[in-house]
Amino acid sequence: MSTDPASALTRLLEIMARLRAPDGCPWDRVQDFASIAPYTIEEAYEVADAIGRGPDFPQLLDELGDLLFQVVYHAQMAAEAGHFGFAQVAEAISAKMIRRHPHVFGEAAARDAGMQVAAWEAQKEAERAARAETGTLAGIPTGLPALTRALKISRRAARVGFDWAEAGQVLDKLEEEAAELRAELPAMDKARQADELGDLFFVMVNLARKLDLDPEACLAGANAKFERRFRAVEARLAARGLAPADAGLGAMEAEWQAVKAAENR
Repeated sequence: MSTDPASALTRLLEIMARLRAPDGCPWDRVQDFASIAPYTIEEAYEVADAIGRGPDFPQLLDELGDLLFQVVYHAQMAAEAGHFGFAQVAEAISAKMIRRHPHVFGEAAARDAGMQVAAWEAQKEAERAARAETGTLAGIPTGLPALTRALKISRRAARVGFDWAEAGQVLDKLEEEAAELRAELPAMDKARQADELGDLFFVMVNLARKLDLDPEACLAGANAKFERRFRAVEARLAARGLAPADAGLGAMEAEWQAVKAAENR
């Protein structure tokens, strides 16, 4: 395995070009940006998953390669269409990083982490203005996961003062939204229920922001906790010769409470 980044990257670019060649892989040749985009998103999540498991460095090595291949894939398709190639992608991000770090590559005064975040956001806002993207919420990608996009939207709104003063007020709003959803339950109007449930989710994202928590990470933690506890319930039932579907809700709830109590001891 090569340890020279330039030669390793050149080989990867050559492999990608060969796959897309007229006599290359039939599957790779018929793909386009839209068909490849879901794989790009999936690979990014698999990188995050490998990091979350330790990180699992052998798996992270593999997943980072998959993610890099996605960048190379998009760049190859763009080059074929005469728009840009991988070199332009690399040059563009290099120029952006230099532009956004004048305290490292220029003459700006040194910054701590907080100052850099503020300066980074100011630079991004200036870049959006240069692209004629106007408005507080301009430039937030629509393809982001909904929780992540809600967090970005609420952060932008908060920067111009559209925000609750403290987390307790967000909890009050959460109770208000829950009551509005409850009021929609009897009518069974799915559109109205979806609207109110969306409001409830959005307020919960704001609560996470006010508590300086990542809602995606919070939900991921809740998922992991549920999986851990439910597997323990299944194991306890299996020890009694029972399957979950046959045990009934009462038995499963009793085992669930036993698992929770064991975790809290």
